[in-house]
Amino acid sequence: MTSAPVRSAVDTSSTDHPPLAADAQALHAEFEAVWGNPRGWRALSVVNHSSIALRFMLTGGVFFLVAGLLGMLLRAQLARPGQAFMGAEAYNQAFTMHGTMMMFLFAVPILQGLAAYLLPKMLGARDLVFPRLSAFGYWCYVFGGVIFTSSLLLGLAPDAGWFMYTPLSSSHYSPGLNSDFWLLGVTFVEISTMAAGIEIAVSILRTRASGMALHQMPVFAWAMLVTSLMIVTGFPPLILGSILLELERAAGWAFFDPTRGGDAVLWQHLFWLFGHPEVYIIFLPAAGVVSTIVPVFARRPLVGYRWVVISLVSIGFISFGLWVHHMFAVGIPAMALAFFSLASMLVAIPTGVQVFAWIATLWAGRPVWSVPMLWVAGFLFIFVAGGLTGVMLAFVPFDWQVHDTHFVVAHFHYVLIGGMLFPLIAGLYYWLPHFSGRMPFERLSKVGFWLSFIGFNGTFLVMHWTGLMGMPRRVYTYAPGMGWDLPNLVSSVFSFVMAFGVATVILDIALHFRLGRRALVNPWGADTLEWATGTPPKSYNFASLPPLSTRHPLWDHPDLPHTIAAGQHALPQARHGRRETLGSDPVTGVPREVIHLPGNSWWPLVAGLLLAALCILLLAKAYVAAAGTALAAVGVLLRWSWENGAHPRAAAGEAHDLPDGLKLHSRTFDGPGLWGMGLTLLADAALFTSLLFGWLYLWTVAPHWQPPAQSPLGIWPLAAVAAVLGLGTLCMQRAVEGLKTTPNAPRLAAQLGAAAVLGVLACCGLAALLVLAPLEPRRLAHDAVLTFTLYYLLAHAALAAVLSALQVWRVRCGYVGTLAPYEPVVVALWWRYTAGAAAVAWLVMALLPLAFRSGAA
Repeated sequence: MTSAPVRSAVDTSSTDHPPLAADAQALHAEFEAVWGNPRGWRALSVVNHSSIALRFMLTGGVFFLVAGLLGMLLRAQLARPGQAFMGAEAYNQAFTMHGTMMMFLFAVPILQGLAAYLLPKMLGARDLVFPRLSAFGYWCYVFGGVIFTSSLLLGLAPDAGWFMYTPLSSSHYSPGLNSDFWLLGVTFVEISTMAAGIEIAVSILRTRASGMALHQMPVFAWAMLVTSLMIVTGFPPLILGSILLELERAAGWAFFDPTRGGDAVLWQHLFWLFGHPEVYIIFLPAAGVVSTIVPVFARRPLVGYRWVVISLVSIGFISFGLWVHHMFAVGIPAMALAFFSLASMLVAIPTGVQVFAWIATLWAGRPVWSVPMLWVAGFLFIFVAGGLTGVMLAFVPFDWQVHDTHFVVAHFHYVLIGGMLFPLIAGLYYWLPHFSGRMPFERLSKVGFWLSFIGFNGTFLVMHWTGLMGMPRRVYTYAPGMGWDLPNLVSSVFSFVMAFGVATVILDIALHFRLGRRALVNPWGADTLEWATGTPPKSYNFASLPPLSTRHPLWDHPDLPHTIAAGQHALPQARHGRRETLGSDPVTGVPREVIHLPGNSWWPLVAGLLLAALCILLLAKAYVAAAGTALAAVGVLLRWSWENGAHPRAAAGEAHDLPDGLKLHSRTFDGPGLWGMGLTLLADAALFTSLLFGWLYLWTVAPHWQPPAQSPLGIWPLAAVAAVLGLGTLCMQRAVEGLKTTPNAPRLAAQLGAAAVLGVLACCGLAALLVLAPLEPRRLAHDAVLTFTLYYLLAHAALAAVLSALQVWRVRCGYVGTLAPYEPVVVALWWRYTAGAAAVAWLVMALLPLAFRSGAA
């Protein structure tokens, strides 16, 4: 298939190809019948990206208010010396919950919610590529957040800090359920974050408008693409650390206990492998918001678009080399200190490129200082100040002096609040007409800005002073006469000023939904495509999907809102009953297929409820019931996956009305699910790599690491398992190749069945190793890591076998075959990863230690 016919088929116009439905109202009714959201209790089954995204943002706002209230309690406690307002235990719980909720329940989810709302509209798509995954992610987020927050009401809130350093969070020093609420609740929430990261990345790469090449994407899309890939690779180390620490607390396995061969510093490495990229995971979407707003109000294109994109990608790479920046005080070797100190300064260069691009755009344009621009200006001032103190902390001797003082707390808030909250509010004001169809109030919104700006700087600028005077962080009181009395009082007073500012912003936004004046189409004169959908938008975003060949579609083609609504572009009908959007080439944007999306479903809610029940049962130590619930959750997820691909409920109606040269994605070898599986396995590989890092770290650094003379696994059993999985991978690969060349359903089923049998054999081999090998995970960290690795491989092999068996069934049902070859390609990718992981585990955990022992001998 050449590119020219596809372009001509998609780039329809009103003169050559009149729309199938001439009446715009009839066209809207046709689409609404397929894409519309149900009402009442059935609204819980909605999967539409706009609805789910608004739920994310509203829920994130609630968690922000709770966390902010906890912050106000902390400042009230520190306002005067010797204050008895809160005791040590309550203070520890409050600052742990405040930090955790701000980082995990507010900052990332609300930015992902904003991205989920905007990106399909910016990119010319009708929805995100995995709508049911969006809904599932939301339910995991809200249930996990409620479970975590309920610990406050139960008096069992975690109190070891939002960073959960061991041994403070280990069972000896935190014997109750406090730390378990953090480990299980946050891990549950991270399922949502990972799901959103995968979905957003695949949607950006595969559902752009016809002709929108990578170099024509909005900067916000670039920022979210880099952020999503950072989430996929940055969150798994923390997920692994949380699982290992919970196993140590609940089952007694040794991972972080130095007396049994573990190392408490390993937790810090795993946490900050996530934690420092997390800072930029929060900053980059906010930077994308600023890069979207500044050109609109400067009335000119962004200066240095390519340099801004390069800086976004550079920050994503560099941020993963900075995690020891937070560990300068734990005894890191001098060479490592020098390297990470240099890397910490290096990241200022791409960040500075963006700041100078924004300033140059404003300088070269004719800025209009509306409300969103006030918040952008506040962001520039605060974030640059936070960046300067960040460079100061990159100097190791200075960091040693202020590491555990309020100076670091002030820096952290300058970077995160200045780098995330101010741009977020700027974006909310900018896109308010999109959400409500009304304009914000100028006067009240400016009052909210100035109260917030003055209150913020009055609170945290003073905390730099108290930090330099030696006031330690994480202490609930202090003695009088140390010089900290007045600055703490000033800081606490201004914190309440900031709280009044935030309350004013919330009041302004709430009132504007009812009293704000009606917004015109594209009220700010913006250049990006989301303003062509209407304010507020329809459930399907676009009645037809326009071709784009510019970064400024509404500036270059101001008539787009009218031609889109009139159905003068691609896919201008929905009578077939499918939810369709174009699937594009990830680089050029040339259409490659028509992606059919699933409709409203109860499965995400049911799966989320079962996982929430699993979390509660684990907290209650009801492990038998938890195992049954986990199996039920797996069953629901597999049942959910059944209505996929060529299943009649997934691909409704005839497919004879597609643009020339395009097929439904389930009839191709390269649908979005393949990309989703690829990113899922990238996250899986990041977790497995973190496990291998932990193994090698303990082997070389842990003070009491006790490897046996011979590996409990032997040399060849794990190699045999890897070989069996390799044979299963070969069967899957031959099945895929047969789909491309030989339309033989019985042979296809036999090859898939053979792979399933080999998967079962691999499971039996791994289970035998777990039963027969002399592993003592409660006594030795060495054996604990090996045992966890075997369970990891067993879970992957079992899923490979189940997926292959389901493929056999789907071949029998006619959902998989020559005309629908899509699913075996996805399953084969899982098989390749599983076999590769087993081979790597054998090399690193069996052969490599043998080589070390041979060298020592």
